[in-house]
Amino acid sequence: MKNIKKVVSIIAVVIITIAGVYGYKLYRDIFGANTKFTENQVYVEIPTDSEFEDVKKIISPYIEDMDKFETTANKKSYPRNVKPGRFLLKKGMGSNAIINSLRQNVPVNLAFNNQERLEDFAGRIASQLECDSLSILNAFKDKQFLEDNGFTEENVLAVCIPNSYEYFWNTTAEKFRDKMAKEYRKFWTEERLAKAKAQNLTPIQVSILASIVHKETVKRDERPRVAGVYLNRLNQGMKLEADPTVIYAVKKNSGDFNQVIKRVLYKDLETNSPYNTYMYQGLPPGPIAMPDITALDAVLNPEKHEYIYFCASVTNFGYHEFAVTPLQHEVNRQKYVEWVNNQGIKR
Repeated sequence: MKNIKKVVSIIAVVIITIAGVYGYKLYRDIFGANTKFTENQVYVEIPTDSEFEDVKKIISPYIEDMDKFETTANKKSYPRNVKPGRFLLKKGMGSNAIINSLRQNVPVNLAFNNQERLEDFAGRIASQLECDSLSILNAFKDKQFLEDNGFTEENVLAVCIPNSYEYFWNTTAEKFRDKMAKEYRKFWTEERLAKAKAQNLTPIQVSILASIVHKETVKRDERPRVAGVYLNRLNQGMKLEADPTVIYAVKKNSGDFNQVIKRVLYKDLETNSPYNTYMYQGLPPGPIAMPDITALDAVLNPEKHEYIYFCASVTNFGYHEFAVTPLQHEVNRQKYVEWVNNQGIKR
């Protein structure tokens, strides 16, 4: 009887030991560190409609032991519940933590500004989200979307208000577009709408004029004064005669938006384009760039003055010299022409 008890005790110890070893191994496989990257953290992107085999290929550069990962994934039913998106992996994570992380889509902090065309904007967004630039372009040019929101292909860039936004990486082009439209409507508060009306402008016209102001000066504190000049011209029935619109017209007519034009020539003023405000009265048909909020607010809150003319300053670089009369302006212009010639700037 004693021998039987002894044997039973030995067997129990063996079972407990085996169970302990197995439990330890299982714990180590599931919870032990299973990453092999040196950075503190990395992001992985799982495309829409990916399967488990696709996920393994994507994360393999970051996983130390794929067998351990796969075992844990099966235990947690991950292969049947793969989610697309952008996911954060931290150094030293175990397989269990990795699986949990692959179920928590991390949003992208989307950034964009100063895009000259919808095509440029689409490319910028496509570099940050899963959707490609063509699908983004088509979404914004969709006739029903344009009609429902009061835009045209020429002015739809106005719907994109540069700011900081959060999007999930796998957001579709249509959902991205619709949220931009929602943010646009949110931007145009009753107060801003009232200010636009006071300037005899629609929100789209504010965006178009703000794009010119944005291009004219990078100095935010000067933008209200520049906006005031253009509003004075509009109110007096003058042509805007804005150099940035001529530059845009030259680029658009040539199809080359990569060219750098530092100096507007007399021949450029003859460019036949509705964007050439030396040739055509009023505002161009669409924004010549994506104005930031300071430029938009400059048009809504312009400086009140009598200036009609302005020219780049050669003593306070980055700013402009303003004038009320053509004679005053000509003095400033001659100083600028002389400086440009001395710098050897021909184009």
